[in-house]
Amino acid sequence: MSNEPKPFAGRAAVVTGATRGIGRAIAVELARRGADVAFNYAQSAAAAEELKAEIEALGVRALAAQCDVAGTEAAAEMVKQVKAELGRLDFLVNNAGITRDNLILRMKEEDWDAVIDTNLKGAWNFARAALRHMLKNESGGSVLNISSISGVVGMGGQSNYSASKAGMIGLTKALAREVASRNVSVNALALGLVATDMAQALDEAYRQKLVEQIPMGRLADPSEVARIACFLLSDDARYITGQVIQADGGMAM
Repeated sequence: MSNEPKPFAGRAAVVTGATRGIGRAIAVELARRGADVAFNYAQSAAAAEELKAEIEALGVRALAAQCDVAGTEAAAEMVKQVKAELGRLDFLVNNAGITRDNLILRMKEEDWDAVIDTNLKGAWNFARAALRHMLKNESGGSVLNISSISGVVGMGGQSNYSASKAGMIGLTKALAREVASRNVSVNALALGLVATDMAQALDEAYRQKLVEQIPMGRLADPSEVARIACFLLSDDARYITGQVIQADGGMAM
């Protein structure tokens, strides 16, 4: 482990929704590359402690904070804590997301509000708080919004989720224009099906039908997504901003 290159050494990242799935894989990969990692959790303190220990075992600092991403003040407080305890903030990964799928005529208003508040407002909350610090960095920074092909092509039964993920794409492009002159990049990663608990919760027949629509014929592994995310955050991608990278095995092609 000690012989692995540490391109993110001396930098600090915030990853929202990191206690499982895609967020967890990204948090661990950032730590593996030398970054100190802060992450939030909604309820599971045990899962947060487990991830914190895994990150620290990689020789970097970790910070776990209980925080509802939909709370503007809570997001600002967490970012303030990160800056105080880790000393800096270079990367933000807006990954926290939920689904409340249903056809629009059956969807409850609270299911619309919950998804928009977590997925879209949560990303805005953390971007707003994090950019206050990134824009002061001499080295700039990088924001990565984890979107979905559901926000690119739309998915039936996901009017709330598709709207939230499409909104993240618009947010990405607007912010990229606002902060590009300060050496801060903002990109989005539009994902297809990834082998996470969320995918496992799908009806087996429905999931298989979706897999048949993927030219590569399989779901993505979270570790693959994490490596793509780290590239987009890295100095190698410094000239990429305002882009939506579709990592979906060709599903939305």
